[in-house]
Amino acid sequence: MLEGVEPTEKTRLHLDRCLSCRSCETTCPSGVQYTRLLDIGREVVESKVPRTGSDAFMRGALKNLLPRSTLFGAAMKLGQSVRLVLPGALRSKVPPLSSAGPAPQRSHARKLIALAGCVQPSMYPNVNGATRRVLDRLGIEMVEAAGAGCCGAVRAHLNAAEGAREDARRNIDTWWPLLESGAEGLVMTASGCGSHVLEYAHLLQDDPDYAVKAARVVLATRDISEVITAEAAGLAPLLQACHPLPESERLLAFQSPCSLQHGLKIRGTVESLLTAAGYTLTAVSDSHLCCGSAGTYSVLQPEISKRLQANKIAALTAGGPAVIASANVGCMAHLQGATTLPVRHWIELLDARLSS
Repeated sequence: MLEGVEPTEKTRLHLDRCLSCRSCETTCPSGVQYTRLLDIGREVVESKVPRTGSDAFMRGALKNLLPRSTLFGAAMKLGQSVRLVLPGALRSKVPPLSSAGPAPQRSHARKLIALAGCVQPSMYPNVNGATRRVLDRLGIEMVEAAGAGCCGAVRAHLNAAEGAREDARRNIDTWWPLLESGAEGLVMTASGCGSHVLEYAHLLQDDPDYAVKAARVVLATRDISEVITAEAAGLAPLLQACHPLPESERLLAFQSPCSLQHGLKIRGTVESLLTAAGYTLTAVSDSHLCCGSAGTYSVLQPEISKRLQANKIAALTAGGPAVIASANVGCMAHLQGATTLPVRHWIELLDARLSS
């Protein structure tokens, strides 16, 4: 296409069907950054082969609903209030109403900025709630900057490149005063968001007003698993004081999101933390493969997504676990829709252990 062949709807469909899982980047011995090439290709095709009809409507609705946390939150709350009467397919995408749990009352000199995100606060508020409590036990205060919103991944995946850059600029403006006033950095509790925030320097490299700030934000950003691992000396005695896990609750299957293992290149870290917390991890075959969530992929490519979902559930449940753990909100919702086993963020499990 870039060499002169005109793209068609078939070209566009081929690119649409890519999961953006980045497994190819992990595999490639030459280090080709395929996702960035894909973004260029999608943007060009989008301009040459405009979308029409239901495809254009669906993508427009997703771009305008998901990144707006207030609007999405109101829609999710409505869905949760009538969840029991929703059709099965829709009900599987609406988790039961839950809370963030008790908030710590102490203040600490050490502070980390957390991104609330766009869908996580209404779907799984306890993820950041649990993170706040775990960090508090380690002497770190978690703060959420008012005004920060969607990381920009939703718009980026839907080929709205400038909208994604605007999301990045807004978040940087919101975080900057906190970084300047002494916050140690940013902590990401959704690996999908963390993977995208690490692209800010690339996204804004040609913006004279934000290039330097974006680079600093990238350097200051860590996944929550990296933060907790760095505090191993403080965590160890807390875990030693916990009650032993009952045998019936000990087996756990960990689903490593693509954004964690391929995007952030974090492998084995969460597993080590869960093992230290007393869990026995079951073997998961083909653990490098995507679960089919992939942002908005499960909505836009349901047939392929469901096949991947079924394969992943089979692999996760083969060892007879009592619970499935993940590190990304989209994966959690997607997997929970296909199993009766509880699907939790691993930080929630660690918080529960430290409370025992």
